[in-house]
Order: sequence, then structure tokens, then C-alpha cells
Amino acid sequence: MHVALIADTFPPLRSSGAVQLRDLSHEFVRQGHTLTVMLPTSGLSTPWLIEDFNGVQVLRLRAPKTKDINYVRRTINEFLMPFAMLHNLRKSPLAKQRWDGVVWYAPSIFFGPLANTLKKISDCKAYLIVRDIFPEWAADMGLMSRGLAYRFFKMIANYQYSVADLIGIQTQGNEIYFRDRKDCHIEVLQNWLTDAPNMGCSISVASTALAGRTVFVYAGNMGVAQGMSILIDLAERLVNRVDIGFLFVGRGSDAQRLREDAQARGLDNVTFFDEIDPTEIPGLYAQCHIGIVALDPRHKTHNIPGKFLSYMQAGLPVLATINAGNDLEQMILSERVGQVCNDYSVDTLQRIALDLVDEVAGNTANNQAVSARCKVLSAKLFSPEVAVKQIISALAS
Repeated sequence: MHVALIADTFPPLRSSGAVQLRDLSHEFVRQGHTLTVMLPTSGLSTPWLIEDFNGVQVLRLRAPKTKDINYVRRTINEFLMPFAMLHNLRKSPLAKQRWDGVVWYAPSIFFGPLANTLKKISDCKAYLIVRDIFPEWAADMGLMSRGLAYRFFKMIANYQYSVADLIGIQTQGNEIYFRDRKDCHIEVLQNWLTDAPNMGCSISVASTALAGRTVFVYAGNMGVAQGMSILIDLAERLVNRVDIGFLFVGRGSDAQRLREDAQARGLDNVTFFDEIDPTEIPGLYAQCHIGIVALDPRHKTHNIPGKFLSYMQAGLPVLATINAGNDLEQMILSERVGQVCNDYSVDTLQRIALDLVDEVAGNTANNQAVSARCKVLSAKLFSPEVAVKQIISALAS
């Protein structure tokens, strides 16, 4: 099949979404399909730019800037984005291309008009991959009231849902947000991650204050949605445990605040590094022992973060502080790949963190067993091969 994939993140960006879409794109090609990835790109000197990304055709279309700007300007620019992309697509060599299927990735929620136009022109099916149920999670967390702005974003989200013939959600628990939709098919599309080799890492844990310790690692975005302040509280509780350390790697709206908080408390068991290239992540995890998953407890949607997949792939059990009822909790506990705190209590988090340390540091056989379970779970559920076959089957049906 010749498939169009619309997204707002892709390499060289380093976000988990960019990594996921890189892996998905390569798997489409590996399975013999032709894939064109359409990306909004600000600052292009021309209306369009075509690149080859290891056999994947990437069409960058000039569009307004939507990253690292204030919320009002971002909202306006995201609303305009699909129309700018469509306008510049019509100037490109692919203007008359017809597709066998259209796939798009949320976030962003604003691609509906572009996906709908491609779908109608090509008379094909459209598959929406939903990884972010916005604006629901923002309203749940109190970042947005359920007023005018919420109703605007909800209208945009509902429109993109109406365009889709099929919607792939992360977990069964998210079906509740789509239970009233009769115009499309809802199915669980698990997250995915390609097995990545250890190519080394620019961060050497042995050269930091964490050398020789059992290291809890968090690699990824540090923002409001993660609710990570409790992790600094945990580190403070364990500051006298010279055998335990905490490593935070990444960027985000809360990164600097967390760094300054740890410094203000004089925590010598915490080390921060800026974001690294995704190819370095396996090399980073090879130096660590336990991965951290953090989601603000006010979330009501279900989320399986990309970093959870990368921990499983690396054989790292997880310490998870997440919202109560999240489907991820049952997965972690039933597969015995970590411990979960769902009450946002530092007491609970401390207790289960020490249980994990005892498991991975106190007994080599136990450590090997939990590591093996993590890798088995990764191979069983989170394969891009399975994801692509599921998407193609849905588009072809």
C-alpha cells in the first residue's frame, strides 16, 4: 500500500513521539509498503521540501511555528497549520498523488482538515493513532476549566474523530472517551518501539556522584503532566542511603525547577543532565538499574508512556507513580516488571522503591529474572511489526 502518515514530530526531533514515528515508518517500509510522512515545518524558505529518510519519503510543508511559543499564539498557529500544509502540498510534486490509506498521529488534534481532504481525494480509509486525549487530560489536571477554551478544543478533537474510519487507542480503559462514537471503529493499538543496540552514551554514570550506586533513571520530558516533584521528595527521604541514586535526563517546563529544588535541598544523590540523542538511550540504561515512570495523579486518561517501553526493552524494572486506575498499573503488576504507587504518597513510593532495590541489588538471580520478564513483555506487546500489520489490515478491510 502507498500510505500517507501525518504528524507534527519526527527526527531530527528527539521526543518519544518522534522516536515512535521513526520506528513505525521504518517498519512500514520493511514490510514492503510505500510511506510518505507529511510534517509541518516552520522556517522553510520554500513551500515544501522532500527528503529521503532511510527509504521513507518525508515531505516537509511550510507551516506556522507551533513549538516553544506562548499558548495563545500556539493555538492560533495549530489551527492554521493543516490549512497551510494543504496549501503548500498543492504546490509540491505530490499534489496529485492518490493514497491507499491515510494515517495521522495525535497529538496534535488539529490535523483533521488535512486528513479529511486526503481521504476524500483518494477515496480511502483514514486511521487515527491517539496517544494523547486532549483536552480531557488538561481539564482533569486543572490546567484548563471546562469553559470556552475547553469547548473549542473539544470541538476540534471531535472533528478529527469524525474524520477517522478507525481510531487506535493506547489501552482498553480509554474506550470510555469514545463510547458514544458510532461513526468509526475503536480498537487498542499498543505503543511500539524497535529494538535498539547499545551504541554508547555521552553520559558516564561512573564519572558522577552516583558511581557505584543502584541508580533510578528518568529519561524524557519533565513537564506539568508528569508531576515529578514527588521524586525529589523521595530522593530527600533516601539521601542517607549511599547505595541509591537518582539520575534525571531530559528537558521540559519543569526541568530547571526540579534541578534547582534538588540543589536547594542539598541532595548529593541526584544528578541532572540535559536531553541526549535517542540513539544514546540504550547506552544510558545499560548503566542504570530501575526506570522511573511518572504521571500526575490528576490524570484520568490511561497512558503507557514511551519511556516505559524503552525500560522494558532494556530489561529495567520500573518504579511508577501514576494515576489511580491507570491500565498501566495492572500491566506492571500482572507481568511482575516493577512496583506502582497510585496514591501520590512519598511513604508508599519510598517503601516500594526500597523493595525494588532489594530485588535488583540484593539477589542476582532475582535481577536476571525480572530483567528477562521485562524483555519478554517488550517483545510480546510493543512490536512495530504488530502495529503496522494492524494498521494495514484496518485500512485494507
